[in-house]
Amino acid sequence: MTPLPARTAVAVFLAFAFTYFFSALLRAITATLSPTLTQEFALHSRDLGLLAGGFFFGFAAMQLLLGSWLDRHGPKRVMLGFLGIAVVASVAFSMATSFGSLLAARVLCGVGVSACLMAPLTGFRRWLNPTTQLRANSWMLMTGSFGMLASTLPVQWLLPVLGWRPLFWGLAAMIALSMLVVAAVVPSWHQAVHEPGVNRGSYAQVWSDPYFRRMAPIGFFTYGGMIAMQTLWAGPWLVRVSGYGPLQAAGGLFTINIGMLAAFLVWGTLNPRLVRQGLSTNRLIACGLPFSLAMLATIIVAGPLAGAGTWTLFCVSCTFVSLAQPAVGMAFPPALAGRALSAYNLVIFSGVFVVQWGIGLLIDGFAAAGLDTVGSFRAALSVFLACKVAAYAYFMLAKRDNPGTATALS
Repeated sequence: MTPLPARTAVAVFLAFAFTYFFSALLRAITATLSPTLTQEFALHSRDLGLLAGGFFFGFAAMQLLLGSWLDRHGPKRVMLGFLGIAVVASVAFSMATSFGSLLAARVLCGVGVSACLMAPLTGFRRWLNPTTQLRANSWMLMTGSFGMLASTLPVQWLLPVLGWRPLFWGLAAMIALSMLVVAAVVPSWHQAVHEPGVNRGSYAQVWSDPYFRRMAPIGFFTYGGMIAMQTLWAGPWLVRVSGYGPLQAAGGLFTINIGMLAAFLVWGTLNPRLVRQGLSTNRLIACGLPFSLAMLATIIVAGPLAGAGTWTLFCVSCTFVSLAQPAVGMAFPPALAGRALSAYNLVIFSGVFVVQWGIGLLIDGFAAAGLDTVGSFRAALSVFLACKVAAYAYFMLAKRDNPGTATALS
């Protein structure tokens, strides 16, 4: 590992954060636009879930190739290539005239920004010490929360003035600008990192690792499920179950993202101190995730009374699992960091796709079985809660050894 000088490290972080802001905005904007897109394209719940999930399908589909490319070519080169796709995809989305073209452009958007978090995390694994990596990871996620904030009330305010299509032209322009920033600031990956015993052509060492397998179910259902709720289903719940108007729902999403921003700011501040006090990632996750289960159960029971405040508490209580991502990266040698992080990201965003589309299918299915709107949403979230409980149980019972993380965090 070759640490960057402090000033250079700050500049590199800010360059990555600038890009990740627009990636997160593009990811979350569907929740705010859902009433508009539903009306213009006559979408059912399953269509809306597929449209939002399509982004994450494209995102997840690139993760395995992305990991190998990051290890071989480095964050700068890979990120610039993918961001070019994001520019084209944003323009294509703005020009869509049917659900099919809208979905195709949305999938391509996911492909285009699929490196925006994995690229910096791979670079941080090589350029920053372990405790600083934990802080940088949390603050990157905080930057993403800023992007998600921008996708709520600001987007809702601009819709009557500009319309949703010009918003995507503006996003394309800002992503192009972020490419120039990355090209100017981020160091090149001059040579690959070599580690004894690492098979550079295979993910086998990652997928077979007991710690990776232990973290996979909570990554899929808890982390992926949190993103699925935050970027889509919290919005329709507020409108169709709690009775919010579009502007009020956008304000509710703004509240949720403020809560997430604050949570990641706190995690970034506290992580180094928690490590020094011997509080491991595994212990924090084990103690923290039951709160997310309790909050989801509260939402289901409360029904129409579960508004933005309750959803904020649910999403914030899920952020304990965000600690798993850097822990997985540090469980492997630097030569495998890109593949380890991307493999775990594949797990997370496969979960987002499955949960987003699955919730939509379940809502429509329960409605077809005779439940009203509130009952259909409650029943769908009950299935989701059962999956989260099973994932947490597996995490608690699975093999706990993780020498790599213990060494990295010591």
